[in-house]
Formats: sequence, structure tokens, C-alpha cells
Amino acid sequence: MSQSVTFKINSPKVVQETIDGEVVIVNLDKGDYYSLVKSAADVWSGIERGISSAEILEEMVQKYEGSRDEIETAVSEMIQKLQEEEIIVVAEGEITPQTNGESKTNGNTEKQIFEPPVLQKYTDMEELLALDPIHEVDEMGWPNAKVEA
Repeated sequence: MSQSVTFKINSPKVVQETIDGEVVIVNLDKGDYYSLVKSAADVWSGIERGISSAEILEEMVQKYEGSRDEIETAVSEMIQKLQEEEIIVVAEGEITPQTNGESKTNGNTEKQIFEPPVLQKYTDMEELLALDPIHEVDEMGWPNAKVEA
């Protein structure tokens, strides 16, 4: 894993919200949406805060019980999947990490069992958007009043 690579959310085409520990991401261009939980949400948190991939790895190693190689491979694969889905892009130039001086482990010394991060992808939104009649309008808009003869 390259130590100096920092990523950022590919906005405005990608929007996200974290709800009760689950990150919900929508790629507005593709119509796909995604869910991240557990270790995947931790990787996302690092990206969102603007820390490098090496710093994300260090946080994961501190938080989870598992071999460093296993965690590094899993984190690298997760970042690669996020790039392939065009959810994140390499940050150009300097990014100031958003931290409050604490790591995300918050002093918790008991490590959790490491489970590789999973990017859950859902593609049914594209079909739902296609069913929406508002997307099938012309210059007159929708709905239109009948023209009386």
C-alpha cells in the first residue's frame, strides 16, 4: 500500500450519509447505491477524514485483531473496489485531514476480531428511476393540462 496516497469522495456525483454505523453511498451518475458496515465503514471514515491509506491501515491495525498483512490486503482491496465503482478518486494536492487529535479507536484497548471489509452494491435504483414518469417528459414538463380544441 502506497503510504502517501490520499483519496477523496468523488463528489458531486457521489453522496453519502452515515446512519447508526452504516454508511449509505449513492452514485448519482450510475444509479447504484452501496452499504458499508463494520470494518468497511472504518475504511470509509478514514477516506472521509482525508487521511492517507497508510494512516487508515494503522488505525485498522490498532482497532482489529488480525495479521497486519491480512488487514493491509483487505484495506487495499476495499480501496481498489471503491475506485473501480468511481466512489472515490485520488486527491490531488494537499488535503488537510479532519481529525480532533484522536484516532478512531478512542482509547479502546480491546481489539475487535477483524472481518474483511465488504462493499455491498445494489443496482435496483436504476430500474426504479426508469419507472419514474417524471424522467419521460418533454419541454412542456409534467403533468400537462389537456389542450381544449
